[in-house]
Formats: sequence, C-alpha cells, structure tokens
Amino acid sequence: MSGSDNIYDIAIVGGGIVGTTLAAALKDTGIKIAIIEAQATEIGVSRRQSYALSIMSGKIFQGVGVWDDIFPHVGKFSNIKLSDNDYPTYVPFIKEELQTDYLGYVGEHHTILGALQSFTAEKENIDWLCPASVIEVVYTPDDARITVEIDGKIQQLKAKLVVGADGAKSQIRQWAGIKTRGWKYWQSCVTFTLKHNLPSNDTAFERFCATGPMGILPLPDDRFQIVWTAPHDTAQNLQASGEAEFMAQLHQHTGGVLGSVRLVSPRVLFPVQLMQCDRYIASRLALIGDAAHCCHPVGGQGLNLGIRDAAALAQVLMEATKEGQDIGQVKVLKQYEQWRKRENLAILGFTDLLDRMFSSHWLPLIIIRRVGLNMMRHIPPLKRFALKVMTGFKGKIPQLAVRVD
Repeated sequence: MSGSDNIYDIAIVGGGIVGTTLAAALKDTGIKIAIIEAQATEIGVSRRQSYALSIMSGKIFQGVGVWDDIFPHVGKFSNIKLSDNDYPTYVPFIKEELQTDYLGYVGEHHTILGALQSFTAEKENIDWLCPASVIEVVYTPDDARITVEIDGKIQQLKAKLVVGADGAKSQIRQWAGIKTRGWKYWQSCVTFTLKHNLPSNDTAFERFCATGPMGILPLPDDRFQIVWTAPHDTAQNLQASGEAEFMAQLHQHTGGVLGSVRLVSPRVLFPVQLMQCDRYIASRLALIGDAAHCCHPVGGQGLNLGIRDAAALAQVLMEATKEGQDIGQVKVLKQYEQWRKRENLAILGFTDLLDRMFSSHWLPLIIIRRVGLNMMRHIPPLKRFALKVMTGFKGKIPQLAVRVD
C-alpha cells in the first residue's frame, strides 16, 4: 500500500454488521472506503449469535441490494404474542394489522454478515483491511491520519472521515474523549437455540417475568433462538447447570408453550447495559451502532438501531458528496447526530421502561402493566402504535428503505 492507495474518503473501524452495512449502502457512489477489521473475515463471520431484524432493517437491506442474499435464510414471523408471567391474557399482534407480509425476521450472524462481506468484496470503491489493528488516529483540520498494523507491518492511512463501528467498548470513541452515560443492569442474558416440533414456526413470543423478559424467536428449520434475561446469579446458574436440569427449568419458566424441545447450541452468557454517548460526532469522526449506544435486549431493538444509524449516515454523506461538501466537517455530520441521537434515546428509554415495569413483584406495578396490556389488546390505535415502534416505522425513515403506506 503506497501513494494514493492509502488515501480514502471514509475509514470504517469495525467490520461487523453495522459497519459493513454502511459500506454496502455507499456502494457505487465513488466514495472510497476502507473497512478496518481486527479479525479475519472467516473468524468474524463464525460468531454464534442470532438477531431480531425489524421490517425496517429488511427494507434497508433491500435498498442496499443485499436482501435477496439474506431473506431466504432467515426466520420469518407473522405473529407476536406479548404476555406477562402467568397472567392468562396476552396481546396478539398479527401481520394484517400492519398490512405487511411479516412482522419481523430472525437472522443468524453468519447469514447476515456473510452476505454483507460477499457483497462489499465485489465493490471497487471498498477495500477490506483485515486482520488489521488501529494503533493511533490523529485528527487534523483537513483529514484523519490512521496508523494501522497489517500482517505485522505498520501502514499509514488518510481519510476525510473516520467511522467508529467497533462496538460498545469502542477504542475509537475512547481515544476521541467522547463520554458515555448509562448503567449496567442487575441482569444478564442467556442465549441458546432449541429445536422444536410445533406445527408452525411463524410466531415470536415476548414473555415478561418478574426476573426479566424472555424473547423467543423463530429460526429456519423449526428452531427457536431464546434470549432469557435473569438476575446475574440466576443467569450464571442457568448457563452452568446440567442440560437436564436446565431444560426442566426452561419448561417450568415457559409453561410448556414451546412443546417438546431439545437444546442444539451452547448457552452463551452476556451482561446487559444501557449506554448513550454524549456526542455521536466530532470533527472527522462519527459513531454508529454499539459504539454510540446500547440498550436492553427486550424487544430486539439493538442491532436494528445500528442498521438505521448506518442508513442515516450513508444518506447524509451521499447528499453532502453530491453538493461538494467536505464529509468530515461537523456541520455535515451534525445532520446525522440530530437525526439519530434523539430517536435512539427514545428507544433506549422505551426498552428501559419495559424492563423495569415488567421485572417487578411490586403489586401496584403489576396492576398498572396488566391494565396496560388489556388496553393495548382492545384499543387498536394504541396497539398499532406499539407495533410500529417494534417494527421500526416510527421516526424518520431513511431513503434506502421502501416506505410503507
């Protein structure tokens, strides 16, 4: 790498789903992009994890041009059942209420990232630098100067804009001195995959219990991805317990609604936190995805917020490029921050409220939330509003997405 080969318009630090979505959204624009990823692509794509994908995320991927490679390999649900512990009344959501083909999707990490990697590898304006480590970033009025280590050799890059897409512990964010606000929850999540024998595989469940919510998401081949939230000690015991004991606890916790199931993946444990950056931008810098914000997994909003960040930033950068503006200037990047920071904060607050209201034994809260469930069940506009929040249709819709009437 020498001469003009090390000069880019954008350097995206982090080649996960969100960072690669941004690069893919800027395909064929003439904007020269480097994706700097610490792990080899085959290692990055091998991660065992699944995600809820909102309808809006599907439409963004469709606008990018990668959805046809993802859609055949994701779970699809047309129904959602929202319930509170052992309370017999649940709130059903059906696709006809939104007049869409589905209410959401469930995609495995390797499916989504693998498709994005293949898609971006074919684009002339996108270079993958991996495995590569960023050692230092120096911001100047005219560009950002990035020192990276590739194959044991030190290389110098220049870019008009650095995008931090390097996760919740973002080194890019920390080097820039951007502070965060938030807290760690008293809960952790245990995630795993089950094989089931139910007659249909098109329903997602969100079950609220006093110990924490549980998401049950349909994957292809008659599988469920489970996200079981519980206090730290309980979650650790769930992960460490023998399989027979664990499955007995799962059956008791779900009331048998899953039918006959068997465990087909390891149990993975991760703590839960809420985090929002004071700033999403600085001169020559923008943060997207978990580098900018993290939320409770209830409702499956986390990755979807990051995908919308990528689509919003791509739109701002394309418009600025068409107008001949410097894409690294604060006045340009401020448009992205003003768009996404407030919307993300609303979702962070919504997920926090849900978790705190439903993860409680306090009788007044139990009464309030069950009255709320009954209201949602019987008041169509309230139900439709909640459904639009869950599916991504509240807030400003990126131009990449196909609008819904």
